[in-house]
This record gives sequence, C-alpha cells and structure tokens, in this order.
Amino acid sequence: MVQGPFARAMSTAFFFFGSLNGFVLLPLYVHQLGGNEASIGVVQGMYSATGILCQPLVGAWIDRLGRRFFMLVGTSVLLVSTAAFTVTSSIPVLAVLRSLHGVAFSAFFVGNYLYVVELVPPERRGWALGIFGLSGMISTSLAPLLGEFLIRHWGFTALFAFSTFLAVGATALAERMREVRPPTLGVGPTADVFRESLREVWQLHMGLMLCFGLGTGTIFTFLPTFAERLGVRGLGLFYTAYAVAAMLVRVVGGQLIDLRGSRAVIIPSMFVQTAATLILALVAIFVSPAASIPVLPFLFFAGFLAGGAHGFLYPALSALLVDVTPESRRGSAVGTFSSVYLIGNAVGSMAFGYVAHGLGYRAMWVTLTLVLTLGFLSSLRLRVGAPRTAPA
Repeated sequence: MVQGPFARAMSTAFFFFGSLNGFVLLPLYVHQLGGNEASIGVVQGMYSATGILCQPLVGAWIDRLGRRFFMLVGTSVLLVSTAAFTVTSSIPVLAVLRSLHGVAFSAFFVGNYLYVVELVPPERRGWALGIFGLSGMISTSLAPLLGEFLIRHWGFTALFAFSTFLAVGATALAERMREVRPPTLGVGPTADVFRESLREVWQLHMGLMLCFGLGTGTIFTFLPTFAERLGVRGLGLFYTAYAVAAMLVRVVGGQLIDLRGSRAVIIPSMFVQTAATLILALVAIFVSPAASIPVLPFLFFAGFLAGGAHGFLYPALSALLVDVTPESRRGSAVGTFSSVYLIGNAVGSMAFGYVAHGLGYRAMWVTLTLVLTLGFLSSLRLRVGAPRTAPA
C-alpha cells in the first residue's frame, strides 16, 4: 500500500498537475478571443519554451538548494500565475502567464521527481515511477472533463478560479513535505556541467524523448480546436481515455519495465503513439465538418492508444536515464532530460501551429505521423535497458 512520504509526494503532484491540466483547454479561450492556430501554438508553446531554459538550471542547483525548496517555488509560482488568468483577456499576457507556468513546472517537476527516485530502491524504480505517475494521470483524466463542464456553464473564469484553488492545495502540501536528504554543496551550474549536459542530449534515449514530447505537445495543443471544428462535444472524454489507458498499463504492467527491461517497453510504445496520430490523420483526411460520421469514438480510441503509450514511455525512458547516469550527475541529467521533452512540446505547439494555420489540420496530422514513424524506427536501434530483477 502506498503511504508515508511517497503518498504525500503523489498527493502534492495530483493537486499541482490538476491545476495545470485544466489549461489543455486554453486553446479554446485563445480562439474565443480571436486568436488563430498560430497564436494558439505560441501561447501554449511558451509553457514548454520557458521550461527548456529553466530545467537545466534547476537540475544543476537542486543538490545545493534541496528538493523541497524547488517544489515550493514551483507551487508558489503556479498559484500566482494561475490566479492572474482570472483578470486578463489579452493574448500576449496569456503567453507571459503560460511562460510562468513553465517556470512552475520546471521547478516542481525536477524536485518532485528526484524526491521520489530517492525514496525507492533501484530494483523497484520502474514500478515506483509508473505508480507515482498515476497522480498526474488521474488529474489528466478529471481536470479536462471538469474544466469543460465549468466552461460550458460558467465560462473560462470558473475554470481559472478552480485551477487556482488546486494550486493553493499543492502549495499547502509542498510546505508540509520534508527533505529525503539534506542539501549538499555540490558543484552547481558550472561550464563543465552544461558541457556534459550538451553531450547527453545526443544520446538515443534523448532523441526518443524528443519524439515523444513532440507527439504529446501537438496532440494536447491542437486537439481541442480540431475537435471543435468537426463539431465534437464531450472532448473531455479524449483526455479521460488517455489517462485511463496510461493508468491501466501502469497498474497492470507496472513491473514490466523492471522484469523485461526498458527496450522491451519503449519500442512497442513508440509504435502505438504513432498509430494514435495516424488515426487523427485519417479522421482529418476523410471526415469533414458537415459529415454525419460520429467522430468522438475515433478520438476516444486515439486517446486510449496515445495514453497507453504515454503510460509506458515516460517511466521506461526515465528509468533508463537513471540507470545510465551516475548518481553525482542525476539532478542535472533529469533537468536536461525533461528539457528535451519540453523541446518536443514546444516544437509541436509552435511549428505545427503554423502548419495547421497555413496548410490545415490534414497536413499537420499527416506530417506528425511521419515524424513519429521516424522516431519508432530509431527506437529499434536501442540496445540498453536490461532487466533489473529476475521474474519471480
């Protein structure tokens, strides 16, 4: 049974990501304010772009300042920036606030992630990271559904107010957490640290993380407006399917990473994520806004596939990173690793926003599918990630 510091870390993450996950519906607000797909891509991409810059810094400083310090910074910045959404309707200001969300995510995620890594033994790391990720997945399943309900009945201000309430809960829980180990006088963000981080970026597992982030960033940014254009209601079910699939594979197959190794999980998951975007591409090609074909079941199925891939990919790639990284460089490596994921998110949001605006959603989804196919083919070259334990 999950309890103690591990349970508190999960609860804090649930409130934190519950607050952030409501903003997957922000593209609808930008659209309502008169923004096009390019504007949506920039607003949502600012979140990832800021994280790209911040996470290596957090990773370099976290041993000196402590995990709890950065968790508190993250929840506090989230609280202030989310509250500010209730008093503005300017698209440029929304972009600035999303960049603050990127700062909040960077500080909280790296601190929270390392906090959990240090709580569990190495032979249980893959399982623990998968179970820990359920906190974010549960919020992913609930926040968009509830957010859509709030928007339909009371408008976006209600969504922003509820997200602020969740941020208050995350801040209160983070304040009560205690360090797993005290801060140390590490090397800090020296030039050598950043040079080593740049060398790590060229590893294959970093490239796979980039493709994974590209897919999730594009899907989460443009699915709301794509579905709205097709006249879909109940879009929250996509995110529910996504989160339920991710939770299901982690609960049912949570020990698979530890028993069979990372490679056995990563390759099929890359294929499944590509299949999910192929479904969206086929919907864009064959279904028009005037068609009588029910679109929601296809979106639900695509969400289920993408969520299942996410459920395995993130903990598998994360466990692989920790396995191949010396403990002395773990904080910096996690910051770099997460930054690569956010680079994928940012590129997906910004670049594909211009593709959708200039060439339409059909070209956007087809191009994304081709890029992810290249990522899947690259994953076949993966040769590391042996089992940590023998099957019982």
